[in-house]
Amino acid sequence: MLAHSVIAPKSAAPGRYMLFLHGILGTRANWRGIARRFVGVRPGWGAILVDLREHGDSLGIGGPHTLSAAAADVTLLEESLDLPIGGALGHSFGGKVVLQWLRGRDGQPTEAWIVDASPSVSSAKQDASATAEVLRVLAAMPRTWASREAFVAAVAEAGQPEPIAHWLAKNLRRTDDGHREFGPDLGVIHDLIQDYARTDLWDVVEAPPGGCTLDFVIGGRSAAFSELDRERIAAVAERDSRVRVYLVEEAGHWVHIDSPDRLIALLTSRPSETP
Repeated sequence: MLAHSVIAPKSAAPGRYMLFLHGILGTRANWRGIARRFVGVRPGWGAILVDLREHGDSLGIGGPHTLSAAAADVTLLEESLDLPIGGALGHSFGGKVVLQWLRGRDGQPTEAWIVDASPSVSSAKQDASATAEVLRVLAAMPRTWASREAFVAAVAEAGQPEPIAHWLAKNLRRTDDGHREFGPDLGVIHDLIQDYARTDLWDVVEAPPGGCTLDFVIGGRSAAFSELDRERIAAVAERDSRVRVYLVEEAGHWVHIDSPDRLIALLTSRPSETP
């Protein structure tokens, strides 16, 4: 079962819960701050922070390592929890996992938030992408480190921004001898990225399952959505009130980092009841 953490408001027992799914090489800790604010402003909801397969504490899950398998993991987690799941938010890779997961939600009231993740197939040539560069850096480094600080310094020295180095360090795990080991298997991460790139999920967007709403949050400075993608999603939203699109002009791909207040404001903009 996927590793997860539950956050509930102190004032009342939530009637439903929102799943929070991170992106590639992220962990459930990435969304803790936003999730806590979410349950604060929407007290009828709780939050469940999830480590997707081969991320955080969800290591060693068997293959195949695909987007469908990642979504199936989420469904299994949902089935194992004695909690009402009313929605899911996914960023980047996690956004496509949410869209795939929605295929099994027909007839169930579900509020889905897709943060800077296009439903489109992306280029098979990932060599120039920031994620591919991070993977190259990690592949050239030892798996075990004397300390977290040593890992961060090495990643920064390899040309990655220091905030990225600290973010990647969240994947370090303490070993029995007191060292730090990078948790995720990079081969599995590569497989997940490749399947993410070749999976088209526009059919879910253009005909959402019954009872589901879809809210897309796009970073204005992000390249995740091409101009054609933006035109296509705007056209879907114009003809289907269940689909809404928000452009956060000042944000890049890391919308929750660049503009957390704006994101929280958006997360409170849906009516209290999902149609």
